[in-house]
Amino acid sequence: MRAVLQRVKEASVTVDGTITGQIGPGLLVLLGVGKGDTEADLEFMVDKIPQLRIFEDDSGKMNKSLLDTSKALLAVSQFTLYADTKKGRRPSFIDAMPPDEAKRLYALFCERCRAIGLTVQEGVFAADMKVALLNDGPVTICLDSKAP
Repeated sequence: MRAVLQRVKEASVTVDGTITGQIGPGLLVLLGVGKGDTEADLEFMVDKIPQLRIFEDDSGKMNKSLLDTSKALLAVSQFTLYADTKKGRRPSFIDAMPPDEAKRLYALFCERCRAIGLTVQEGVFAADMKVALLNDGPVTICLDSKAP
């Protein structure tokens, strides 16, 4: 499972002209599910993302996590995080998990984040989404549940 985390002042997702998810300060999480990902990969993300200390404390140091603050999370499914660009000019997405199972794990990610007390907004799985954000920092972090 792969994720790109962006610390934001605000972020939103719009589908067909309607806002489907919107947050103020917090994290925009672009989440990709790959072939072979399991609930263990999901649990890695649910454990790691909310506890990353990437928000500033009173001294201005990145020392607080999403769980330490009243900030929110906007989750957006993003199969393109599994793009393979080694050959040619057109990316291959064969390493992305098929949509039905990827949708299940994406929904479970959102559900588990809510279960630990986070405010979670969502995009619409497999929709043509327009994502707007105001980066804070900028702070952008890439995670891969299979990385050593």
